[in-house]
Amino acid sequence: MLGDRQLPSAARVVIVGGGVGGASVAFHLARAGETDVLLVERSELTSGSTFHSAGLVGQLRADPTLTRMNMYSVELYRKLQQSEHGLGWVECGSIKLASSRERLEEIRRQISWARTYDLPLEEISPAEAKDLFPALDLDGVVGAAFLPSDGYLDPAQLCYALAREARAAGVQIEQHTRVLGIDVAQGRVRSVRTDRGDIDCEVVIDCGGMYAAEIGRMAGVRVPVVPMSHQYVITEPCLSRGTTLPTLRDPDLLVYFRQEVDGLVMGGYERTPEPWTATPTRFDAVPHDFNGRLLPENWARMEEIAANAAVRVPRMGELGIRQVINGPEAFTPDNEFCLGETDVAGFFVAAGFCAHGIAGAGGIGQVMAAWVLHGDPGLDVWHMDVSRFGKHYRSPSYTLARTLETYRTYYDIAYPNRQRSAGRPLRMSPAYPAHVAAGAVFTEKAGWERVDYYRPNESADLEHLRPSGWAGRDWSSAIAAEHLGTRSAAGLFDESSFAKLQVSGPDAAEFLDWVCDNRVARRIGDVTYTQALNDRGGIECDFTVTRLGQDEFLIVTGTAFGGHDLSWLRRQARRRRSAVSLEDVTGASVCFALWGPQARRILTGLTPEELDNAAFPFMTAQELTVADVPVRAQRVTFVGELGWELYASCEYGAALWSALSEHGRPLGLVLGGYRAIESMRLEKGYRAWSSDLTAETDPYEAGLAFCVKPDKEGGFCGRDALLAAGERPPRRRLRPIVVADPRAVALGSEPVRIEGAVRGRVTSAGSAYSLDASVAYAYLPVDAGPGTPVELDLFGTWTPGTVAAEPLFDPSGARIRADS
Repeated sequence: MLGDRQLPSAARVVIVGGGVGGASVAFHLARAGETDVLLVERSELTSGSTFHSAGLVGQLRADPTLTRMNMYSVELYRKLQQSEHGLGWVECGSIKLASSRERLEEIRRQISWARTYDLPLEEISPAEAKDLFPALDLDGVVGAAFLPSDGYLDPAQLCYALAREARAAGVQIEQHTRVLGIDVAQGRVRSVRTDRGDIDCEVVIDCGGMYAAEIGRMAGVRVPVVPMSHQYVITEPCLSRGTTLPTLRDPDLLVYFRQEVDGLVMGGYERTPEPWTATPTRFDAVPHDFNGRLLPENWARMEEIAANAAVRVPRMGELGIRQVINGPEAFTPDNEFCLGETDVAGFFVAAGFCAHGIAGAGGIGQVMAAWVLHGDPGLDVWHMDVSRFGKHYRSPSYTLARTLETYRTYYDIAYPNRQRSAGRPLRMSPAYPAHVAAGAVFTEKAGWERVDYYRPNESADLEHLRPSGWAGRDWSSAIAAEHLGTRSAAGLFDESSFAKLQVSGPDAAEFLDWVCDNRVARRIGDVTYTQALNDRGGIECDFTVTRLGQDEFLIVTGTAFGGHDLSWLRRQARRRRSAVSLEDVTGASVCFALWGPQARRILTGLTPEELDNAAFPFMTAQELTVADVPVRAQRVTFVGELGWELYASCEYGAALWSALSEHGRPLGLVLGGYRAIESMRLEKGYRAWSSDLTAETDPYEAGLAFCVKPDKEGGFCGRDALLAAGERPPRRRLRPIVVADPRAVALGSEPVRIEGAVRGRVTSAGSAYSLDASVAYAYLPVDAGPGTPVELDLFGTWTPGTVAAEPLFDPSGARIRADS
């Protein structure tokens, strides 16, 4: 019953959705002191996906941020368990089995990650796993890992506990209140319309779970989640009184188990998944009355999982089934959460929990409360930021294809450079046919087909450079050939996928100078490398800015970061009330990079303009013609060589690529892909955002002090935090490590040990072919200078290395200056 309570006519924050996500956000807002909050739920709390969740809580993930969020969740659940009502938290530990040698390698890699978080994950023998979970059949099991602080809980009780605490702090929770519309004016949320009246508000948080996309459409926002049918079974009693089993996963068999009183829960991720309501031609359409309900059993889809479960726990073939749970769970196209503020100011999303939202619920609430109240989530969550999804995710068919692939590969081993196949090809450079004809091997990023390397460049003479282990799985000698060919002569690279953002308007110069830590409002034609910082001094963006005119600038950033950077810049423009226009113009032009000692000679043969240092200085841009094509040439580098990035309108792209490749071939030009760019930037020490640089690292510790202009007139965002940090002794510094074995190549996130203690984590790593070395970067204590011996945990083996001085390659920069 609704009772006689009147719905308020206004609230600062309206949360839509009364599942565990909405309850956690409400709880954390109240804990932070914000109680002018109204949570509305169309039916009753938990009646979406929460009530039928399996309730497993596993902490360790490949992503450092999500691991920390899950660890916080466990801390919170322990505390809530001690409250008057509890929530059924059982800290029983978890077992992950390896039923293949490859899976055991993955487990050992995960154990190394866990060391960097002080998570007590340890390798155990198959026999030890059976001691913990006696019903196991060990046939085919080659190893296992155990994490004692994992567990499970009752998702509904968790939701009620969070809601109870939020309500006690002053949050109003209204059930049986259906949202009918969200009013937006001048790009900002204004009110929420419900079947019980309208509520004026400043902030709306879409915590709608499987309904999140529908709620987003009310505000004109695309939330790319797909409700997927996910099944598990609860068995009849089979455990003796007093038994406590750990949760169990066997990803090679696609199954998971947990105890349910005196029975078992068993579920998994089948290879033949089914969306519930979404189709290739229409968005999800959750029925109006689908509240607190389940879907019909689908035993045909359970057959594979049931058969696998009986392999690992033979009793499953004999036990009776108490209940089959088939409920919709909201999945995203990349199996990461959808969090953060959208392009509609004040409209936030916390949805798309991909069946691991119970583990992350505490951390999600904490992050979202900080984001709403301070404009900053406090952690590096760009890969969960809803802004990462480009416009192509407005397509229901593309979103569905990617989400189905994510579900069916949920338990697959995440090898390095693993590629997706769904929805390809979609975004292609005008030179794509030429790349295909030249034997390119493609990878995909943000929907773009990008050249990884060209197979004809492979050379048996370079096969000895193949890294050992996983790093060598999809390696090609062509990568080394393109790297070394660029260093010796020149390389031509298609960088058209790099995101390009146009900033214009009367306040453009002032706005960018405030957003960036470097001076970017320089002369027309100047190119500036800079960072954009958050209020904590962390690096939110890392890009170049070219001044094209008095009130016009071009930002070039990473392929996957365009959406994030554009959304962040728009938020800052709103915050400053700056008269600027911010547009994504990525598809309007190609970008071809010509780098190497012969780059000037190649380009000189195609343009009438002078290209010497006096006529065309480093970090400047000029309009010129190349062959018959009008281009804007920017003398920049991301590989440590003389060269230019050449921008041209897309209709000229094919002709420009052809002219450059044909004219350069007699001078030793090689066609190259992104893998060669990566290895060259690594040995030169150029930083990569999202790995070396994040929202939680500042420019000083990242070795980018040369970009920071603290005395810049008007200051810049994050300046005060940087100055305050500068008054304290620095704690850490990004350092290059040369691994003793040049074929032992780290993959990222491995712990780095100094004198027996873990002191850092690898941010990026790879082969440095010019040096015949394996190189890794890590943030280490500031006193761990060049010459410091270190060890890296590579798949359970501590491998020696040495901190080196940087840059490792061409420390004088002579190759970039190219004075002669």
